[in-house]
Amino acid sequence: MTGRGEGDADPVGQRADWSYGEGPAKSPTQAVPYSHLSLELGHLYLEDLAAGPKRLRAHFTEVAPWAETATGAFAGRIDPAKLRVSTCLLIDDYFSRSSTPAEVIPLVTGAAVRAGLRVDYIARESGCATAEGVDVAALLLARLVAPPSMDAEGGRPPVTESGWLANGTRSPNRGTSQAMSPAPAWQPPLEFGARRHSVFLDAELWTDGPAGTRRWSCPFLGAVWQMLRLGLLRNGGAAVVPARTWPDGAIPDDWDAMPPLVRLDQNAAPFCAYRTFSVLGSRFLPVEHAVRVILDHTVADPDALAQAAERAGRESIFVPRSLSERVTYAFIPSDGASSGDTKCAARGVPAGQVGET
Repeated sequence: MTGRGEGDADPVGQRADWSYGEGPAKSPTQAVPYSHLSLELGHLYLEDLAAGPKRLRAHFTEVAPWAETATGAFAGRIDPAKLRVSTCLLIDDYFSRSSTPAEVIPLVTGAAVRAGLRVDYIARESGCATAEGVDVAALLLARLVAPPSMDAEGGRPPVTESGWLANGTRSPNRGTSQAMSPAPAWQPPLEFGARRHSVFLDAELWTDGPAGTRRWSCPFLGAVWQMLRLGLLRNGGAAVVPARTWPDGAIPDDWDAMPPLVRLDQNAAPFCAYRTFSVLGSRFLPVEHAVRVILDHTVADPDALAQAAERAGRESIFVPRSLSERVTYAFIPSDGASSGDTKCAARGVPAGQVGET
């Protein structure tokens, strides 16, 4: 894998500091430096960490050939000397918390290195919800546009009220029939743009708890994560969740003391990229299906989109118009401690316990 620092002498990659572009009567829109590819080496939860170094090494050993394949696909189109690929890991501290960063990060990065991989960036999943005083998840929700239902009778509030998003039209809710009237015929859901047969998905984006507390779902945070990697989320024109370094080189003992996004390699290529590639366990396949549906219903900041397109054009890089088509995956077998668990929250392992096998 090839990486370039943000200060390397590349016409696009050299921008170490974020810059601003301003159009007529618009707030400034912050530009971010771009890699060609953001390569995710895993999305780790409590049960993954509790299984210990042996399980982590097995995970990264499975990931390594796919990381090489993804990088090689770009290397065939770009001068290898100019190829910018950054690697990242997402660690759950939102649904559950395991041990401390001081214990977890050396464990994870050490296992990756033993598999021949480097980790440029580590992100906390809670940073996809809120980060440095910004309600990051709400930024994506504000950009969500659900298409009108083909069911004229409706039956459910809009996505911003219901917290549910579908990739088509749900089965109509006909209610109960009047006495002596025939029962209404059942109608199936319909996927928008279905090819002969529908694959209908209805995803929950959040749940609201007592006192108005909101718990974002794994698919919704996953969509935020992809938008961050694509460099397309803005807060009043400003980019969000910047990569930070350890203030004094020491890893903190508290997750809340750790920046939402940490740059481990100071010579790493930029975190944001034109395209993303994620190597994940097969248990994430239904989650990522929902992530793609969310992205298909997201209208990104037009200035951020234009900045990415302009810079990609200068490098003769093709970037799809569709957000979901900028996101690709390889799904590997989910086994060991993660087998069969399709939930984001880990179960059955006490907080603070990390395996040592």
